[in-house]
Amino acid sequence: MSSYGTHVPALPNDTSPDDVVWEPDPLLDGFVSAPVGPATLVRRAEGPTTPRGVVLHVHGYNDYFFQDHLADAVHEAGYVFYAVDLRRAGRSLLRSADDAGAEAGIPPHFTTSLQELGGDLDAALSRVRAAAPGLPVAVHAHSTGALTTSMWSHARGADGPDAVVLNSPFLDLAGSWLSRQVNTGVLGVLGRLRPLAVVSTHPSVYATYQHVDNGGRWRFDTDLKKPEGQPVRAAWLRAVRRAQLRLARGLDIPGPVLVARCASSGPDSPDNPGLDRQDTVLDTRQIARLAPRLGPDVTQVVVDDGVHDLTLSADGPRQEYLGALVRFLADRLPAVAA
Repeated sequence: MSSYGTHVPALPNDTSPDDVVWEPDPLLDGFVSAPVGPATLVRRAEGPTTPRGVVLHVHGYNDYFFQDHLADAVHEAGYVFYAVDLRRAGRSLLRSADDAGAEAGIPPHFTTSLQELGGDLDAALSRVRAAAPGLPVAVHAHSTGALTTSMWSHARGADGPDAVVLNSPFLDLAGSWLSRQVNTGVLGVLGRLRPLAVVSTHPSVYATYQHVDNGGRWRFDTDLKKPEGQPVRAAWLRAVRRAQLRLARGLDIPGPVLVARCASSGPDSPDNPGLDRQDTVLDTRQIARLAPRLGPDVTQVVVDDGVHDLTLSADGPRQEYLGALVRFLADRLPAVAA
């Protein structure tokens, strides 16, 4: 039995490019977006003339797609760029506010199973492949989105993406072995009995520092990526922990995997002098330890002076990461599509 789910439904096979209705994106100029079930697919309005492949981006927790410079780098390298805002996140939250339906009353980013989010990835991948038949597809995923992508890619096997890039993946809880064991036990009970109980809530100094209004480099919607943080609820963290424990036993993602991480970690506090050159969300040592368990073909990249989302780092480390991403796509994506 897999913690990702005892039954993995078949990928949709009746999709076509015509079943996606694109509209100008409400958040980014030069992009279009479309509902795909409860999720939202986003793409550059214009793609490369002769594309080499496709890249699908998956965001993390308290996050959504706004990194148009990532899309530009992928486009300039000759790849069609898509992103998916998962259910209860980003653009999908904006849609659910207008047409609540079954999503009414469910907190942002909440889920009780990563398999539910895997359904959003299924829908996105099916439509991307229908729009670009024959082109290889790589998924680029960040943090919790990278954990979800890892579990989904393992479950999908040969039907999943052709390559995977994990940007600071959330592969384990922070803290000592003992604290992780205790927290896992508590979450197992609390997640069942009080699924919506808030188990962690605190401001995201990292997100605050990144925003242009606070002297940072990036402009994003603070209703969709909250500097005050997004409450973490028991059932969500239980779902994450179950996936992490399954991953620790070893996955079998069949295609090439690139795992990228910062060179060091530090506290998410305003007085941390390394706030703009460390991962202040995850323990990079855990990423290094667990990355080889993702599958038989894993490459690791360490970015000096990077931040948690490596695409939001300062100019030097950001270009280093984007260069590593593009080289990986050029070196490994054609090989799996041949």
